[in-house]
Amino acid sequence: MFPIAWRCVLSVLLAVVGLASACSARAADPAAEARQAWQLLDYIAVDYPAAIQNGEVVDAGEYAEMREFTASVSAKLAALPPGAGHAARLAKAKQLEGLVAERADAEQIARSAGALASELLTVYKIEAAPAAVPDLARGAALYAQQCTACHGATGRGDGPAAAGMDPPPIAFTDADRAKHRSPLSLYQVISQGLPGTAMMSYAHLSNDDRWALAYYTGGLAYDAAAREQGAAIWADDDQVRRVFPDLAALSGATEADLSKTLGADRARAIIAYLRGEPSAVAASSPVNSNASLALARQRLQQSVAAYRSGDRGQASALALSAYLDGVEPVEPQLGSRDRKLLRQIESAMATLRARIGEGAPTSAVEAQAAAVGQLLDRSESALADRSNSTTAAFLGSFTILLREGVEALLIVIGMIAFLRKAERRDVLPYVHAGWIGALLAGGVTWAIATYAVSISGAEREATEGLSALFAAIALLSVGIWMHQKSMAGRWQQYLQEKMSAALTRRSATFLFVLSFVAVYREVFETILFYAAMWNEQDSSAILAGLGLGLAVLAVIAFALLRLGTRLPIGQFFRFSSILIAVLAVVLVGKGVAALQEAGWISQALAAVPQIEWLGLYPTWQSILAQIAVAAIAVLGFVANARGAKAMPSAHERPRGNA
Repeated sequence: MFPIAWRCVLSVLLAVVGLASACSARAADPAAEARQAWQLLDYIAVDYPAAIQNGEVVDAGEYAEMREFTASVSAKLAALPPGAGHAARLAKAKQLEGLVAERADAEQIARSAGALASELLTVYKIEAAPAAVPDLARGAALYAQQCTACHGATGRGDGPAAAGMDPPPIAFTDADRAKHRSPLSLYQVISQGLPGTAMMSYAHLSNDDRWALAYYTGGLAYDAAAREQGAAIWADDDQVRRVFPDLAALSGATEADLSKTLGADRARAIIAYLRGEPSAVAASSPVNSNASLALARQRLQQSVAAYRSGDRGQASALALSAYLDGVEPVEPQLGSRDRKLLRQIESAMATLRARIGEGAPTSAVEAQAAAVGQLLDRSESALADRSNSTTAAFLGSFTILLREGVEALLIVIGMIAFLRKAERRDVLPYVHAGWIGALLAGGVTWAIATYAVSISGAEREATEGLSALFAAIALLSVGIWMHQKSMAGRWQQYLQEKMSAALTRRSATFLFVLSFVAVYREVFETILFYAAMWNEQDSSAILAGLGLGLAVLAVIAFALLRLGTRLPIGQFFRFSSILIAVLAVVLVGKGVAALQEAGWISQALAAVPQIEWLGLYPTWQSILAQIAVAAIAVLGFVANARGAKAMPSAHERPRGNA
């Protein structure tokens, strides 16, 4: 029995690893055409001033290259599969092509190219930051091995192989050019190469190596004095540190953009320091709440702009991204500090998506987006307040584990108690293998999410939603079946004679799957919550909350098992069937709500309160799903009762048919 059960565990773990590997491969290789289009747009924004000045061609070769690159951007976008906002993006590419043909001023070209490039980053999920702090020593070694022949030992573009190259290799020490280049743009060139030049792709290098090389080359234009000045500014100015809450912000930053807010000298110093010491950014902020909320605001602005232009599909996608990629990552911290505010934000953003979906007047969408923006401002203040952070971290850690653990506990303990009552302890290993396998799979998920691939908000919600719906369907069928058996008589004889046939290997495998899914769903969500919540300052409080939560769950498990052994078997089955049906109703509500948050199911708002522990959410789709499951359960129970009345009582049955 144990070998079979643990083979089930191994199969599931392999499936989890395989699925995560597939996700990783997908995430590491987004649409190549979109990446190359982004790279060309960045190149156009940086190099256009070398071709056109004051409306006049100053370098015919550079200008011809700009014309070629803008045409290539249009062609690459046209080759992408159509989808939400595709036509609008293609129109923007054509508009940029026209601006270059008209020899528009450099600022207008940079603005148009930058806006379209930012949209491509969002829509096609182009990698925008390293997974870990780049290793500058590794970057220097790679540069010496791979780049000096063309770019020269110090990055001046004067390597021995540079002679005769047209166009010549880039001089990384060119201060004017370096102002407009970000580590992200350098990373993309290293990864993709540059068409029409001698710059080849270095995609054979690992992701970490390419980022290390990008940061190293991005720092060659800055001297030690600038870096020292930047270090002093970074240490003393909290406002500057807020500009770079994470590596994504640093990777996309340029000196030119930063100078608009900090001034030229301070911007140059900060960029010089952080490109040489990117670890300073990673160490400066335990949570990325500022970056997440800034991203949410950016997506809201883009969503409203898309709606104004008539692109409802893109507006809807951006509004959803504002929640999934901007708000959801800080839910654990915000929920532990001000849960009411978190619920207000969720409701307001759902209303915004509903307004967009129903084609409301532009003024209504703008007003709702403004209301969301005000709530985000309040959230930023709440997250910045560290006065009660230790208490909030402790309570958040405790309640998260308790909330997620009780649901899984009720299902697993119910199955264990049922099998004990049925005297089928031989099937218990399947149930134990299921929940233990789920814990192991959770550990694998944590490792993959931490070191291999980022799990997006949409992927998280979809996983939670689908697993909740599966568990709801399984529990509904089990609940009706248990209620049917509770209507019968002579329980002990029935169980002894019938359960051996009822619990075949297929049924035991079903119990394994149900145990696994019920626990993995909660483990998956809990892991992501703790990962988002974790920081060194509050680590002791978080661990204390975790420990107390585990202790309370252990007490609940013990009490449930004792209750199951003391209840008469008929009462046990009736009580369990009702409890399981209620859990099915709760889970179907949560499942539909999660799929709505992932963008899989549309939202029609309903004027009801959100009661999370009941799975009640203010959308008609989730409410109707709960009503449907409750109705099926009630009809099943009524049919069971009528069937029991129509059957002869236990003592009237022939003994051979018991």
